[in-house]
Amino acid sequence: MRSKLLALTGSPSAHSRTEVVADHVLRRLAHAGFETAHLAVRTLPAADLLSARRGEPEIRRALEAVAEADGLVIATPVYKASYTGLLKAFLDLLPQDGLAGKNVLPLATGGSLAHVLTIDYALRPVLAALGARHVTAGRFVLDSSVERGAGPDRLRPEAELDLFQAVDEFADAFPALTTVP
Repeated sequence: MRSKLLALTGSPSAHSRTEVVADHVLRRLAHAGFETAHLAVRTLPAADLLSARRGEPEIRRALEAVAEADGLVIATPVYKASYTGLLKAFLDLLPQDGLAGKNVLPLATGGSLAHVLTIDYALRPVLAALGARHVTAGRFVLDSSVERGAGPDRLRPEAELDLFQAVDEFADAFPALTTVP
């Protein structure tokens, strides 16, 4: 049975470097045999998200997607030395054990290496408090490592290599994939 992985991105921008990074990760994981999906929190109805209306259809489906996933890739840009308020609003909707039994790969993007510890000091404690079984070594990707232009968005080779090392470590945290006849 294939493990289900969900990328949860917390960027408010429709042209987010964070989403480019998350999509690279998902492609690598899909190629490795995982079932993948991507939930950009910015696409959820803002009023329902901020009012914690868990029963509203889109919010309910998003929470169900997290509950059904075997693992999560949680990616955020760094704002004010932390993860985004948008991501925080969504994580606050999860039950106290909302990540119980799940492996999590935290990712952050930002404009300066001054924010490289955001994962360990801001995001990792929240993921642990939500009961994540295993939070793998995350990665910080500099905005300048995400190349955008006329062609498809891509990562600079050194950033891609580092990111894929983290992805491979994350994938190794799951039981060996078996095919179902």
